[in-house]
Amino acid sequence: MARKSITDYPFAQIYPLLIAKVTKKGRTQEEADQLIRWLTGYSAGQIHDLETSDIPYGAFFENAPSINPDFAKIHGKICGIRVEEIADPAIRLIRVLDLMIDQLAKGKSVEAITHPRPKAEQSKA
Repeated sequence: MARKSITDYPFAQIYPLLIAKVTKKGRTQEEADQLIRWLTGYSAGQIHDLETSDIPYGAFFENAPSINPDFAKIHGKICGIRVEEIADPAIRLIRVLDLMIDQLAKGKSVEAITHPRPKAEQSKA
């Protein structure tokens, strides 16, 4: 039997997992939603509506109002894979969001996640 792709799971099934990951580390749903809104362009109301919809996770990204072009500045590893090296656009966006949520859960601020400093600046700090 073939494995189900992450893009096929309903957003309504994935979203609570993202929220649980950050809230169990003392962060808030609002902070996670800020990251989702920054990445996808969805409004808070749209995210709320999608929480109970049957839209597949891949379609959630495909139908996003406005993917933030700065998502390409988000670099790092998730599950041992560098997000900037993922060729499939849908999977890359999914993994970028995963990485952002992980960073939030580890204590990074929303501002620091959405406005990463270039590597040259990081080495000076």
